[in-house]
Amino acid sequence: MATASKRKAISSASAAIRGKTPSARAIRSAARREAILHAALDEFSARGFAAARLDDVAKRAGVAKGTIYLHFRDKEALFQEIVRSLMSPFVGTLEGVFAADVPLRAIADQLVELFVREVFGTRRKDIIRLIMTEGPRFPKLAEFYYREVLSRILRGARARLARAVERGEISHASLARFPQLIAAPAMVAIIWTGLFDRFEPLDVRELLRAHLNILFGERKAA
Repeated sequence: MATASKRKAISSASAAIRGKTPSARAIRSAARREAILHAALDEFSARGFAAARLDDVAKRAGVAKGTIYLHFRDKEALFQEIVRSLMSPFVGTLEGVFAADVPLRAIADQLVELFVREVFGTRRKDIIRLIMTEGPRFPKLAEFYYREVLSRILRGARARLARAVERGEISHASLARFPQLIAAPAMVAIIWTGLFDRFEPLDVRELLRAHLNILFGERKAA
């Protein structure tokens, strides 16, 4: 049997084929679904996955608890959809960046800006924090995040870094084997700002640029 989200997708696709705009009911349903996702991320961020209650999600979203079950099977499915809806577009952007035929350092500089703007400056950083804190206790959530997000990023990064080794852009083949080395400061930035930013604010962009300079050498002034 099709899930509610699949039925809605099929209905929307059928309407598009017929050249019809979504009905007012469909628009309201989509708005409620979006409100539930935002409220759930707020609850998960504030309380953690285990302690978050769907009753409280419903209150934050301004809907009845039963409305949540019209869109999501359970709390785990709700969390998965948060990851899918917020992270998948960003991962797609990264895959496009990795595929571009430009110098590796230019790609690295672009990744810094993307992280600062599209992750650190958005709710995506809250998802990453949740995976860090809740993943060990809820391995299915970690597995889902790895499959939907990390595996795709690592695959694209390894392919691009392998080409960089072949072209002589980098001398360390270990970077192609362990692309986590490039991303490590980004994780440090998320952890640091969550714990210690009030004592010592961190310039995340400059941290990441300093890391690139260590890996690739200082950029020469034009």
